[in-house]
Amino acid sequence: MRRSTGRLGAGPVVDAPAPVTAEVPEQTAAPASAPAPQRLLTEFPFELPRGYVDASGTVHRDGVMRLATARDELIPLRDVRVQENPAYLSVVLLGRVITRLGSLATVHDGVVENMFASDLAFLQDFYRQVNAEGHTRAAVECPHCSEPFEVELGGSRLGES
Repeated sequence: MRRSTGRLGAGPVVDAPAPVTAEVPEQTAAPASAPAPQRLLTEFPFELPRGYVDASGTVHRDGVMRLATARDELIPLRDVRVQENPAYLSVVLLGRVITRLGSLATVHDGVVENMFASDLAFLQDFYRQVNAEGHTRAAVECPHCSEPFEVELGGSRLGES
């Protein structure tokens, strides 16, 4: 800013600063494209080893199980049947997460409790695989030949053979 004296008695006069103009360069590069959103697999098809037999004698083997939510695991804990017999937890839980079984209109804990023991064991294992362990494959490279391959990290836990 520059100060100059004007007429006598008028006091100092302050000149206004010169306007600043800045050139904004045009953006010629296109903005980086965002990565495509990943889809989370939430439903998993299965086939029961024996199959559920309904009241009319129809066997239902093909089904779909969805991922469990925290709510799915918490709500059964309030169920009186589960409180009286903790082993009943898996029956109630599976009744919530199985979304389709054959041509049944609905799947609920009453359906699960009337399944064969081998089918119940299969579904319990499938539930653990889908929800607790998820996809436990990892890409690795051979230290000798540098060939890439995948290994299964799931499997047995400590103390299991």
